Amino acid sequence: MKKLNKRLMAILLATILVTSPVLADATVGDSIISIGADLTEDQKSKVIKELDAENSQLIEVTNAEEHKYLGSYIPAGKIGSTALSNAKVTLTEKGSGINVKVSDNINYITPEMYRNALITAGITDADVEVTALTSVTGTGALTGIMKAYETITGKVIPEDVKQVANEEMVVTFDLNEQLDNEETAKMLNDIKATFAKQMPETKEEAKTIIVNISNQYNINLTDEQVDQIADLLMKMKNVNIDWNAVSETASKYIGKARDYFQSEKGQETLKQTGNFLQRFFYWIASLFKKD
Repeated sequence: MKKLNKRLMAILLATILVTSPVLADATVGDSIISIGADLTEDQKSKVIKELDAENSQLIEVTNAEEHKYLGSYIPAGKIGSTALSNAKVTLTEKGSGINVKVSDNINYITPEMYRNALITAGITDADVEVTALTSVTGTGALTGIMKAYETITGKVIPEDVKQVANEEMVVTFDLNEQLDNEETAKMLNDIKATFAKQMPETKEEAKTIIVNISNQYNINLTDEQVDQIADLLMKMKNVNIDWNAVSETASKYIGKARDYFQSEKGQETLKQTGNFLQRFFYWIASLFKKD
């Protein structure tokens, strides 16, 4: 009888796992919202309404989870003691890319920073909205986005990949503040794309890539900054990142930029800046030509 009960329990558990809504049958258009666990019920209702997420699955992200993934890269005071940022993730068609929208209350992380980190984490096709009811850094939202993506797709993002994605977000922000240059996130995206194609063996080879591409952006990096980016890239190399997806996604965004410069408005920009930008984008595109 005991053996029979154990067998029945095993069958029941297997049935629960197979029929769980985490979410082998997730389809395009399905959405999920991650909510800061420290919001009141009234505040959660306001966030759900703002994100038009009344029919979305809901999960919570705690401050402890934020510290788990950010504590090595951001001072504890910057992370804070409450989880208040929120995100909605909607699955989109294959090849559509990652589209990120942030509200004015997110004061620390830009759409490009989220997107680059999510590409590193292996997320390729999704619409992402990030918001908060008060002014917050938005750092915790990346944890929420990845947790939401795992829940809605059933795909597990490895822990070391989550860590390096969070580190990338922080490195990008630090460089953006130090350089006062909004091109920083784009530069890092191009550096990752070139790294994916060439896959250098040593840190010194990685530093050469970094310097060459930063020069194309007319961004003067210090030796310390080059070293910081090289360390990040070598960490990425040692975790299970889909470098083909990184390269393809970067190529897509580079292509969008090239399309802009071929438009009437883009041509006017070229007249004002000379043909440097055109040469630059054609050079970037050449990195993705098949050998």
